[in-house]
Amino acid sequence: MSCAEARPLLLDLRRRRLAPEVEEAVRAHLAGCAGCRRAEEAEGVLDDLLTQRLPRHAAPDGLRRRVAALAAEEPRRERRRFSFTSLVAPALAAGLAVATGALLVERRSGREASALSALTEEAVSDHLRVLASQHPLEVESGGSHQVKPWFEGRLDFAPAVPLPEVPDLRLEGGAVGYFLDRKAAVVEYGLRRHAVTLLVFRTEGLAWPARASADAPAPDSASSARGFNVVLWRANGLGYALVSDVNPQELATLAARFVAVARP
Repeated sequence: MSCAEARPLLLDLRRRRLAPEVEEAVRAHLAGCAGCRRAEEAEGVLDDLLTQRLPRHAAPDGLRRRVAALAAEEPRRERRRFSFTSLVAPALAAGLAVATGALLVERRSGREASALSALTEEAVSDHLRVLASQHPLEVESGGSHQVKPWFEGRLDFAPAVPLPEVPDLRLEGGAVGYFLDRKAAVVEYGLRRHAVTLLVFRTEGLAWPARASADAPAPDSASSARGFNVVLWRANGLGYALVSDVNPQELATLAARFVAVARP
């Protein structure tokens, strides 16, 4: 099992939601990978923080009534199941060839969704690590002309540090972190009272959603996890992940502005 395969499973590992053989494979990987062990420990800290801080709301009365009605309906559904199956079995057999073709398409879509989910979960975890850290920045911002040169010699690539003219957007600073199994530039912004993290990293060897544009963020490269939104894009051999709790439309617009000012 690789780091890219193990990292999205760390939360489910802690909550004991993995099948036994998958859990065994993840634990075997953790035993030999110090980076993933650190990520698993950080995941535990973040999980505890989110559990303590996120509000819990009681289910609305209307939802409770609908659930109760569905539970009462279930025994009647079981009694009707046998006769229903006898009627539809011929139709199911006739549609098997069509379903087989659809399954191949579904598997391809599933791989794309899995790639997007893995990248999204890692981006959100990295953003949360910044929020939870007492000293998240290694260089304070005096502008992009100060932050960008700071990365020289600390990374084997030159990350863009865009600063588009967006109202209330400010560059806070940067640090070197990790995205999955590789070093990454972590660039931190403030937008009104929201934190915005830009992660820049090499994409070699990463499963990447096929529909994510190579030139600019596209709707298919936008996703969310744990209450945070993520926009992914690629340019010049590097991957970019923009993460924040601002609404998806505003984050997508901001990402497009980042791409515009960073394009050579």
